[in-house]
Amino acid sequence: MLTPHHRLPPLDVRVIAGAPRPVPPFRVEVAGAAEEGAYRTLRRDVFVTEQGLFARSDLDEVDEDPRRRVLVALAPDGTVLGGVRLAPAGPGPDLGWWRGSRLVVAAAARTAGGVGAALVRAACAHAGEAGALRFEATVQAANEVLFRRLGWQRVRAVPLRGVPHVLVRYPLDRVQRLVEATKAPLAGLLAGLGGAPGALGGIGFRGDDGAPVPGSDLVAACDAVLPSMVERDPEWAGWCAVLVNLNDLAAMGAEPVGLLDALAARDAAAAARVVAGLRAAASAWGVPVLGGHTQLGVPAALSVTALGRTRHPVPAGGGRAGHVLSLTADLGGGWRPGYRGTQWDSTSTRTGDELRAMASSVARSRPAAAKDVSMAGLAGTVGMLAEACGTGAEIDVAAVPRPAGVSTGDWFTCFPGFAVVSAAPADRRPAPAGPAVTAAVGRLTTGQGVGLRWPDGEVTRVVRDAVTGWGRA
Repeated sequence: MLTPHHRLPPLDVRVIAGAPRPVPPFRVEVAGAAEEGAYRTLRRDVFVTEQGLFARSDLDEVDEDPRRRVLVALAPDGTVLGGVRLAPAGPGPDLGWWRGSRLVVAAAARTAGGVGAALVRAACAHAGEAGALRFEATVQAANEVLFRRLGWQRVRAVPLRGVPHVLVRYPLDRVQRLVEATKAPLAGLLAGLGGAPGALGGIGFRGDDGAPVPGSDLVAACDAVLPSMVERDPEWAGWCAVLVNLNDLAAMGAEPVGLLDALAARDAAAAARVVAGLRAAASAWGVPVLGGHTQLGVPAALSVTALGRTRHPVPAGGGRAGHVLSLTADLGGGWRPGYRGTQWDSTSTRTGDELRAMASSVARSRPAAAKDVSMAGLAGTVGMLAEACGTGAEIDVAAVPRPAGVSTGDWFTCFPGFAVVSAAPADRRPAPAGPAVTAAVGRLTTGQGVGLRWPDGEVTRVVRDAVTGWGRA
């Protein structure tokens, strides 16, 4: 056993990694004006003077794009050893399609290696942080091995300035990771509950937002709120517990008739703050809290059950390949404080009439299939709807309405307040939804999973196959 007086010698990372040469110390950071100037000088030295790829200058329109990010590798004395830039593809709006370019390493830093790889890894991290769902680079063919070793995938050969180049793509997996974390275990976990008639929604409604109650026109929905949210933001937790359940009923075209809540809290003061949020939301939508259960002196917990009525519930699994996907979403509001990038709050400032107009839109539209956007985000929810329909899906990224200033990555993976995805034949038009906007955003396809269609016609997959494992409803 080691005591505080026994110290192990520093580990020699080069020996463990089998590195043939020592790697000089450096750090990678976002370039300031001076560092970007040195980076451009290094580019000229390499691409113009050394390689002859450009006659006089390699500067282009990306260097003038204010959205660009330049990352540089700096020696301890501040010398720029290398750099890379990344920016949205094209001069139009940022759709979440980013490109990396002009990766360069000084000749003196190439022999030891490590600088180029570090810059590429940093660029991938920055692209993800910027909300990119597609990240590509056109690299010299001689550098393809480096990029493949770092996890990039070859797309195709690209001739450029008489030198062989390769288009490579980094597999950003933000949507897939969210799906796997929130929905993938469901079928296996709940399979044992599905034996009785009507269980887990019954035939045609398995895995749906709500469950038709056998022998009646009732639809029931139930959601729990994360205990951490109940502790951290109790009024918002109470509001959201009502919101998510009423969204579930709305997606099935059901009119809400009442709510039940189960609340646990450390004391009466903490419980009162949650109840205040429940009361405010129930009053805003005009839906009574019929009863429930409250327990004090225990860790925080909150779940709400909503009851609604409809004789013809809209299933999530009623769509077919070829049907048009539409998104109805409220773009008003902003990020909930403390939940930037994950929870959009549009509903807490809406009037009751506005909330009810949005909530009744599916009932008035009667699409073939509908599902509200929740924990799995827009892309994951489209995947669940497609799975229930026995299809795949494509989302036209440029067609998706989103709030100004919100990245594609955040909007496709956040909880958006009020948003419903629906599928219907092309000749069926969705009904108006109050302050929410509606747009055709894609289509159901054959196969499985979800692809994103980009303005250049490329389709990238963000959900590989089935989301929950339930299969067709």
